[in-house]
Amino acid sequence: MIAGAAVGIAAIGAALALADVHSPLRAPFTLFFLLAAPALAIGSALRGLDAPIRPVLAVAGALALDLLVAQAMLALRLWSARGGVAAVGCLSLLILVPALLTRLTRRRRMTHSQE
Repeated sequence: MIAGAAVGIAAIGAALALADVHSPLRAPFTLFFLLAAPALAIGSALRGLDAPIRPVLAVAGALALDLLVAQAMLALRLWSARGGVAAVGCLSLLILVPALLTRLTRRRRMTHSQE
């Protein structure tokens, strides 16, 4: 239930930022998205590590990704809040999708080998 609420808050934050809606919830929800989306993606890619170290590395990686996106956008003179949210979301998907596909193929191999 908590994970579902976190995904909802992150999705609302991204939607508010991308739609340029002025709301008092925009800043905290968007910041939550900017931290949670890459942390979830990196954490899912680090499945083989011990459980206590994985969240620490995921949050550190999320902060690094956010800072790299901001630095690149500033260096290229392309900075915008909407662009930053979109870039972080796309990069998070690029990290998450291969990790999910790898997990899916492992499950299929395990089920086929058990048959």
